[in-house]
Amino acid sequence: MKLSALCLLGALAAGIIPARAQKISETEVSRLISTLAADSMQGRMTFTPGIEKASLFIEEEFRKAGLESLPRQKNFRQEFAMLDGKLFPRDSSVSTASTSAPKFLHNVAGMIKGSSKPDEYVIFSAHYDHIGIQKPVGEDSIANGADDDASGVTAVILLADYFKEHAPERSVIFVAFTAEEIGGFGSRYFSRQLDPAKIVAMFNIEMIGKESKFGRNSAFITGFERSDFGKILQENLKGSSFQFHPDPYPEQRLFYRSDNATLARLGVPAHTISTTQIDKDTLYHSVNDEVESMDMKNIADIIEAIAISSGSIVGGKDAPTRIAEEKKQ
Repeated sequence: MKLSALCLLGALAAGIIPARAQKISETEVSRLISTLAADSMQGRMTFTPGIEKASLFIEEEFRKAGLESLPRQKNFRQEFAMLDGKLFPRDSSVSTASTSAPKFLHNVAGMIKGSSKPDEYVIFSAHYDHIGIQKPVGEDSIANGADDDASGVTAVILLADYFKEHAPERSVIFVAFTAEEIGGFGSRYFSRQLDPAKIVAMFNIEMIGKESKFGRNSAFITGFERSDFGKILQENLKGSSFQFHPDPYPEQRLFYRSDNATLARLGVPAHTISTTQIDKDTLYHSVNDEVESMDMKNIADIIEAIAISSGSIVGGKDAPTRIAEEKKQ
């Protein structure tokens, strides 16, 4: 055996050279987060021009990825109205008894139709709204929301790119929710448009911009104990150094604080994947949640781990156990 071959073998054994090429580009991660968290987006607050700019950008990325619109939608906008705290299809404009005017919002959603199981759905989601303009800190008043949740939306966009190149057996929906920060209205409306029995799993992605408390090559899953979702993901990563952990912050009730909650209450294995150190993150919901605080390599690694670990679910082989439905009062 030649010396160069011996050196290569030794490098592989030591883990210096990866066994496969990186699929998720750090450059693309940086481009997407930098755009979504730019000052020009004005903090992406619901009902502002900033969130409209963010929507247009996400829609264009979905077009570039070659997604198609959801059934009964004419484009990537899933539009609805809010009146007196209730949600309605946009074209239904609602109760005439109210003295209030309806407010209009929309999720951004597209899909790839499954090749062999098109009526079974896997969802990748994140929220694209944030908290807008805040009390100035120095000269800065824009809460850019780089981690919360431009990082998650970046993951959804790049997963759309990934699965366009790795044709799924089940239909895959990619959705950026509106109005998470003011009550989860986007995910609440979205959840009413699909039969929960046909949704096999939901990967909600929230705040993956920094290392988790477990270090690099790790993330945690909310509600880990409620289904075997996490166990399936970890099995698909066998041989890698990446680890999915149970939520280390049960006192924060994160399982019910993100966009997975509505579908989870309906029995869907709907979980949030995150790395936030929520108990000590001083940048959370502040004007300092900026692109400069993001770890682009770590984000790319997490997105790739999600892509690979979801393979058997998207591929129609595995279906996580259902979450116990909440009984209606």
